[in-house]
Amino acid sequence: MVIVAPSLLAADIGHLEEQIAMVEKAGAKWLHFDIMDGHFVPNLSYGPQFVRHFRPLSQMFFDVHLMVENPIRFLPMFADCGADQITVHIEAAQDIEQIFAYLKKSNIKIGLSLKPETSAGALKPYLDKINHILIMTVNPGFGGQSFISNQLDKIAEIKKMIGKRPITIAVDGGVNLETGALCVQKGANVLIAGNAIFKAKNPPQYITELQKLGEK
Repeated sequence: MVIVAPSLLAADIGHLEEQIAMVEKAGAKWLHFDIMDGHFVPNLSYGPQFVRHFRPLSQMFFDVHLMVENPIRFLPMFADCGADQITVHIEAAQDIEQIFAYLKKSNIKIGLSLKPETSAGALKPYLDKINHILIMTVNPGFGGQSFISNQLDKIAEIKKMIGKRPITIAVDGGVNLETGALCVQKGANVLIAGNAIFKAKNPPQYITELQKLGEK
């Protein structure tokens, strides 16, 4: 079954606790937090206290995506707020080995993310050190963008590169039932979806349909 990770960026900020409870009850296993600094991407979101607030309220796996410059300086804040996995952008991580060492010491799963223009080959030196790969299928920074279809070949290339390594492959950006099916066919096993879930007429049913894409 595909792992569905609802992205809180698209949730109703006035009813977040209710919406988190809804997606968890619907069977979502992960909850995705987009952390944006206004520098690496042209938008701001929220900080570690936001993640910390929801940690006692949910048993879901907290997947924290740092879309920030110099991510190593953010690690202590988010490692201490209940994150189960922290993903940094390979384009922003100058101290990548130090980042890995810190996350490993903190018992937090390690993720690397690629912008659409970054080639799959950039991951090759790190495949034996990471748990998770996040392929951006839009230019990061804002929700509601259209899926960039040429990223499908990148998903397939990364799937082949990974081989039998136990690394999850996620896609984020413009993910819905149609694009999600294409991504799963190419090798993705984590679907991060925001607007498609939270703006659906029946969000719990939509989560179920996304999960079932792995069975087809």
